[in-house]
Amino acid sequence: MVVRVVDEVCRREGGKVLAGLIRRFGDIGLAEDLLQDAYARALERWPRDGLPDNPAGWLSTVARNRGLDILRRAARTLDDSAEVLARLEALPALEASEPLPEAGLEDDRLRLIFVCCHPALHPRAQSALALRTLCGLSTREIARAFCESEATTAQRLVRAKRKIIEAKIPFVIPTATDLPGRLAIVLQVIYLVFNEGYGATGGSRLVRTDLCREAIRLGRLMQHLMPGDAEVGGLLALMLLTHARSAARVSDLGELLTLEEQDRSRWDRGAIAEGLAVLDAALALRRPGPYQLQAAIAALHARAGRAADTDWPQIAALYRALQRYLPTPVVQMNAAVALGMAEGPRQGLGALKHMAAMETSHYLHAARAEFHRRLGELPEACAAYARAAQLAGNEVERAWLQARRADILSSLPAA
Repeated sequence: MVVRVVDEVCRREGGKVLAGLIRRFGDIGLAEDLLQDAYARALERWPRDGLPDNPAGWLSTVARNRGLDILRRAARTLDDSAEVLARLEALPALEASEPLPEAGLEDDRLRLIFVCCHPALHPRAQSALALRTLCGLSTREIARAFCESEATTAQRLVRAKRKIIEAKIPFVIPTATDLPGRLAIVLQVIYLVFNEGYGATGGSRLVRTDLCREAIRLGRLMQHLMPGDAEVGGLLALMLLTHARSAARVSDLGELLTLEEQDRSRWDRGAIAEGLAVLDAALALRRPGPYQLQAAIAALHARAGRAADTDWPQIAALYRALQRYLPTPVVQMNAAVALGMAEGPRQGLGALKHMAAMETSHYLHAARAEFHRRLGELPEACAAYARAAQLAGNEVERAWLQARRADILSSLPAA
């Protein structure tokens, strides 16, 4: 029971607590160690003392006091302790009973995004660091998301943390003049956080609502910082319109439901209305970009009262336009799926044929499987579903793929 509570607090509040620790101690590695130590102490004390009224505040206070102890010991043992003493001066101790202060917390995670997105870091390292610090993903989960070895991801994270210290990257939101040059990667990282929430890389939950809401909150903060930027509005609209479907993506039994299977009365109409309004305001600025195009695609799904009403030809056209901005394998795959939905499964399969860069993605094989199924090519569908299930890291997605394959197998004549 306590393990589950600690895990839930970790997933829901870990990014906020970690961001506050990084702001105070200026060292991501130390902050992570302090938070892990606080988790261990929670597992030891909470069964005995009971769950605190503010679990995240308890973790933050314990971690920060532990950090102060470490710095004090370092100041006593190091010959040149001036820097350590200076840091101690800026870090007043907190009593264990003191509640978590709220002032400044809302911006800590935005500051952390700008640290992760600093141009001194390699682009892949920026994304990996954001997934680690903001999403709380393990090194293994990040490696799976990037289709690389766990050792490569671990080295990337170590180098990024070292670079932040060596380059003295400040834990601040850049000035207005510096914001535009950092905007693209910041928006990308916020969307990366959202995507991890909307379709978790691993684990037993398909949707991590905490991450979706956090990404949307960060999107709102970015819109406040840059109210006249069309792509900032496009990203916020995209997240609102997409997250509006979250409650309908899983059945009461915890099973995945596709767009065609979802009960659209469970879609969040308030979020859809807000998303459409934000998108209209962004489009009115007449500065098109990839997030606005993706939001327009999401808007077409949101406006369809039934799956049969979906304007797939228009979605396919928008994906063709999106490929000019983002000629990536993922966009190419989504464009192929949209083509198949608009013009027929044979056309979709043809478009999905040559995608070597996506061969390790379960989404590619699931798309192929679905088009084979619609064409009545059941053995090919079974093979593709099996391969997709083998590659899927999320338990909900894997169970759906396995069930889909089992349904087809049961309909095949006995050998």
